[in-house]
Amino acid sequence: MSTLFAPRAAPTVAVLMLGSFSEQGGVRALSADVADRLNRRDWIVVRASTRAGRTARLADMLITAYRRRADYAIAHIDVFSGRAFLWAEAAAWLLRRIGKPYILTLRGGNLPTFAQRWPGRTRALLTSAAAVTAPSRYLQELMRPFRADVRVLPNGVESGGTAFRLRAEPRPQLIWLRRFHEIYNPALAPAVLASLGQRFALAQLTMIGPDAGDGSLARTREAARALGVADRVFFEGPIPKHEVPNRLAAADIFLNTTSVDNSPVTMLEAMASGLCVVSTCVGGIPYLVEDGKTALLVPPSDPAAMAEAVRRLIEEPGLGARLSAAGRRQAAEADWATVIAEWEVLLKSVVCQ
Repeated sequence: MSTLFAPRAAPTVAVLMLGSFSEQGGVRALSADVADRLNRRDWIVVRASTRAGRTARLADMLITAYRRRADYAIAHIDVFSGRAFLWAEAAAWLLRRIGKPYILTLRGGNLPTFAQRWPGRTRALLTSAAAVTAPSRYLQELMRPFRADVRVLPNGVESGGTAFRLRAEPRPQLIWLRRFHEIYNPALAPAVLASLGQRFALAQLTMIGPDAGDGSLARTREAARALGVADRVFFEGPIPKHEVPNRLAAADIFLNTTSVDNSPVTMLEAMASGLCVVSTCVGGIPYLVEDGKTALLVPPSDPAAMAEAVRRLIEEPGLGARLSAAGRRQAAEADWATVIAEWEVLLKSVVCQ
């Protein structure tokens, strides 16, 4: 048949994604990864906003949602706690006024606490959506009182394309990869290094991430100096996303020191690379990994306990290899190929309602 008379392909569905896409300080929104992958699978994606300021961002989100209402069939909104919750409420209100269905994705380890403080607002927003997703069972369970059918769609990782090295005999090469912010407790990492003592005098710690501007970076540097380990702590600053696998490959043990957390992608990336993970047992972490099987979990703000977990990885025969292999398998369950297919199914189901 002549291509002139060949049937045209079905129109591609367009989706409006509302959230923060500014990538300030090297921090990339998780929804940006979803948007990129939908684009690659022939979805048309409209994004808002790349504006840096809170007021400007909200205004751009609302203006884009209204002005481009003829360009999309469905919308997606990121939902955070605090002031950012207002963005989601305002966007959802406008979308209802113009008759557009929307999906909400719950973000951030502090959202359950916020929901307990503002139950009416939380319930009203969640029940107004065509569907609600969460990246972890932790958020699913704690937010269930406000919407019973929250669906888990995990944060994705490129496990299939990530080089894996089995850490059969982990070295005391530690890495920390997060934003320097108080909630992630970065000063705990040099305290862990110091707690390892002279027995591991050659241990080193690399800390990678942007400065959130709350003084955490300066406090962490000062802690390293005060503890006498400044010469063994290397502050790398923010790095491009594509550089993360290379930096992880140079280390053997990943430290997650956070005091509040949900489902950190950095941990999944470390597991995909084969690193042995030592993490505080807070928020969604015990929903993401299993103590002694895919990671070692310790109480928050306890450098001695975290240092003991590191010591076990280095000295206990077979432990590093078991955690390294099991962590890789765990990360593979959240591979982007699987996750983005689930996103497509959900979006199409809402469009067809």
